[in-house]
Amino acid sequence: MVKKVLGAAFALAMVLTMSGCSTMHMGWTAVTQQHKLDPGAMPAFDNMFTKLTESGDPAFAMMKEWKVQKGIKGDDIKESITVLTDEYNMRLTNYVKMYTKEDAAPTEVKEARIWSLCNLTTAKVFLNYSRYYGGFMPCRIMYVEYGNGDAYLVSMDMALAIYGGKTLPKEMLDSALLVKKAMEEIPERAAKGDF
Repeated sequence: MVKKVLGAAFALAMVLTMSGCSTMHMGWTAVTQQHKLDPGAMPAFDNMFTKLTESGDPAFAMMKEWKVQKGIKGDDIKESITVLTDEYNMRLTNYVKMYTKEDAAPTEVKEARIWSLCNLTTAKVFLNYSRYYGGFMPCRIMYVEYGNGDAYLVSMDMALAIYGGKTLPKEMLDSALLVKKAMEEIPERAAKGDF
């Protein structure tokens, strides 16, 4: 009996130790190595992890969202984004009406559209810095409308791409902040029907 209790206690200790190792390593690395990162890195990662732990949804944790005002439909959003793209010195590189289902249930997607936007000068600077930034290009805005009429615009939260590593050179940072501003203000304004 004593052997079984000791064996169970040892097994429990091992499970607790092993499961905490990666968390401890992550915390240790963050504390001891953050001097190598941009000062905005830890707040950006903290925001993402907070959203992740609250929702359990990694896609949600990396996105920003704007609720579309009642009465504004997909065609209105299309017109607004097209006009606003030019205002922010962005180029509309693609538009796709992905999905339409007229008889969608209230919680089912009725309509989905996606816009791809890019500032070509900024894209070139970032690709010269790291080809892996190409995975973020072009920036996208997604329109999703549900059967109950609720609609949302969704776009990537660019904080991690800008602040999540070592501090970007000033020219890159300035350009990235202009793109971030565009990718936040375009959907925010379009959701309100702003042209």
